[in-house]
Amino acid sequence: MGDERTAEDAFGLLSDEIRLDVLRTVAIAQAEAGDARAAALSFSEIYDRVDVDNTSKLSYHLGELRGTFLRKREDGYAFTHAGEQLIRFVLAENYRQPTAFDPVETDGECLFCGEGALVASLEEQYFLIRCSECDRPAFSYRVRPALVRSHAGEDLIDAVIWEQAGDFLKTAQGVCPDCAGRVETTVVDADDVPVSNAVPVSFATNSESPQCRRCLGMPLPYAAAYHPESIAFHWEHGVDVLGTGAWEFHGRLHDGQWATERVATDPDEYRVDLQCASSTLRLFLDESAAVTRTERVRQRVQGDRGT
Repeated sequence: MGDERTAEDAFGLLSDEIRLDVLRTVAIAQAEAGDARAAALSFSEIYDRVDVDNTSKLSYHLGELRGTFLRKREDGYAFTHAGEQLIRFVLAENYRQPTAFDPVETDGECLFCGEGALVASLEEQYFLIRCSECDRPAFSYRVRPALVRSHAGEDLIDAVIWEQAGDFLKTAQGVCPDCAGRVETTVVDADDVPVSNAVPVSFATNSESPQCRRCLGMPLPYAAAYHPESIAFHWEHGVDVLGTGAWEFHGRLHDGQWATERVATDPDEYRVDLQCASSTLRLFLDESAAVTRTERVRQRVQGDRGT
């Protein structure tokens, strides 16, 4: 039955408070059990915990939820994948608007002007970092209401960084951070990006999920930076890529430490150089931004004959 329901049918099931109460009850039992696999509740257990007039009414509501949000096991009712996702969203109250927070100064440089006067705030329900010098957005990202309620100040900045890192890592592996479906990534010429004439970027990535239509774009060096070889390379040089906000990498584009070049066509191949101190990690990427090979290059210094 669940597979036959349309989106309108599925969301229509949630208009009744009793059904939401049933889902909350199963979620609380899951937390109390400490094991999602053991979180099935029998009919009588649900009846004892939910405010419902009689067993017939509860049986009706369970029948409506079954298949879409609940599944029936021998030992009772448990969540389907949709029920699990939905109730976490409800319990976290992520359907509410994120609360505003006081502006927070943060490290990094503006992608447009290269200045370091960055301030994070909430604008139109997005976490936005704006440059105080040129008043342009240096970085913007989605923000969940529960994240803003649970974190403040520098802790909020760190939480956004880890949210962003998780999304970037999944996208790099072709997995959508939202729906877990396939992500299709292509490399695009920055000249085709509306703001390209204002930022030091030659090539960028465009990642999109055909299923949920989530889109994510970033300069090509940023996509390469989240490759495991890059994470290890930067860690060796005292830089935690995963714990650094994307806006903190903008300066590396401005000063040329991170650079991109197209080195072949038909098919396209790109080279990304990520420099730290006297060493450079060189990554080669195909037209879908997948890293095909890497090499480390030690820069020549005066009196040094090695590379």
